[in-house]
Amino acid sequence: MGACSPKVRTVPSNTVKTTTENPVVKKDKPADKPPVKTPEARVSPISLVLPLNLDHAATGQSYTSANLNAANMSVDYYQGFKLGLDSATADGANFKIQIFDSKGNAAQAHSLGLNPQVKNAELIVGPIFPDDVKAFTAMLTKPRKPVISPLSPAAPATFRNPNLITMTPPLEYHAMGAATYVAKSLKPQKVFILTSGFSEEKLYAAPFKHTLDSLSKRKIQVIILTVVRGNLTPLAKQLNNKVQNVFVIPSTKQSFLMVTLRSLDTLSNKFPVTVFGHPNWEKFAFLKAALLQRLNTHITSSDKVDYKSAETNTFLRNYRRTYHTEPTDFAIKGFDQGLYFGQLLAEGEDMNKPELKDFTGLHNSFHFVKKPGLGWINTHVDILKYQNFDLKKVQ
Repeated sequence: MGACSPKVRTVPSNTVKTTTENPVVKKDKPADKPPVKTPEARVSPISLVLPLNLDHAATGQSYTSANLNAANMSVDYYQGFKLGLDSATADGANFKIQIFDSKGNAAQAHSLGLNPQVKNAELIVGPIFPDDVKAFTAMLTKPRKPVISPLSPAAPATFRNPNLITMTPPLEYHAMGAATYVAKSLKPQKVFILTSGFSEEKLYAAPFKHTLDSLSKRKIQVIILTVVRGNLTPLAKQLNNKVQNVFVIPSTKQSFLMVTLRSLDTLSNKFPVTVFGHPNWEKFAFLKAALLQRLNTHITSSDKVDYKSAETNTFLRNYRRTYHTEPTDFAIKGFDQGLYFGQLLAEGEDMNKPELKDFTGLHNSFHFVKKPGLGWINTHVDILKYQNFDLKKVQ
């Protein structure tokens, strides 16, 4: 600004000087430059609403097992999320984290939904549990910034909030992902859906069938059979010993799975068998990898971490150095989400109308679709297959 200002020179009055007089030249005093005010760094406030249950940490109080698990999960998620934000500050972004204790209580979540400090943040993350999310978002009826449901896979229709961002793909998107893989990669003539008769299995079976019918234009025949005591005899005449026979089993019942999978194992001696199971199968110790491998079993997953990748090992080193402990799955999910949303805020993304880009994280990738009245939903799932007594990513 000073360089653009005109320089003012004082002109001396006319005087008579002798030959011995040395003229004195007056030097102009540089014009004072107005102080330049350094712009303050932009700080993005972020509200985390987590079930820390801190009242149980008071003197004379104690945690129940359930409350302690929720608190540990919250701490792990927070530590990962903060580390993700730290990674996003490399380009000069600044964040202010405000943590609020939802106590795993719907009434407390309802109250926090009215708290101006919570609502005025640029980003709101949490609550965690479905009942708390429902009570919290019920208080945010006016158009505003989105609320992130960070860990719950509950269907967005449970909440019917247009501002919700569901980070964990609901079950129907696992079914849709499996059906897409079957239709485009396997291209069978028939698919057999084996059910135990429980209505909850329709949450997986129905979107699977709908997606398969849509993609194949009903050229792939879908046969639904309720299996009793592992009896697969009614299917024998419909099987083909020259192509893969694809079976979809949406059940999570131990007794049903043990009997039905043994029957399929026997059937696989005569017919090529490929099985698609519920995503929760990965957690079941009673399902043996050897049996699942013989049945050419596939499942979908939204939190498979590749511990051999360079990115994962960098995160592990940083987490151990920062917190002196091993990260859990919740910490890894927190890191991915902290890095993702931190980058959006650092880029100046308008969180009133966010453009949610695709993102490849350590535990899962993000690919969002926006549904009217339901908000944004992450729909990306991986297809895993049992190989060499382990789950390997095939897509």
